[in-house]
Amino acid sequence: LATVRQDGSPRVSGTEVDFGEGELRLGSMPGARKARDLQRDPRFALHANPSDETMVDGDAKVAGRVREVTGAEFDRIMAGYPAELRESHLFVLDLDEAVLTTVSGNLLHIDLWRPGQGVRRSSRK
Repeated sequence: LATVRQDGSPRVSGTEVDFGEGELRLGSMPGARKARDLQRDPRFALHANPSDETMVDGDAKVAGRVREVTGAEFDRIMAGYPAELRESHLFVLDLDEAVLTTVSGNLLHIDLWRPGQGVRRSSRK
């Protein structure tokens, strides 16, 4: 996960994301630097790679802005989780773009999605 530090430079942190109720979400320990970054500046980029150099399954990137979940919505979502996790931050990731990069033979395929534009594919050798 890439966030923007207070001085404007990037910060890259390990994280886990989850899908729930049709939303992409991420949590963070209370007071973590990435949480403070996102509270101050909601922009993010997230990169996932299956660590297979063939890239058959692709290399995925998403970017956008987060919305922190608080109050009754937070309580409802976290109700089934252990008490210690209810002290965490919870963010919903609102996507501005998603990119899937794959390799097929000697071609590199880049599938780009943006809201209102659908998916566009470009390929190159």
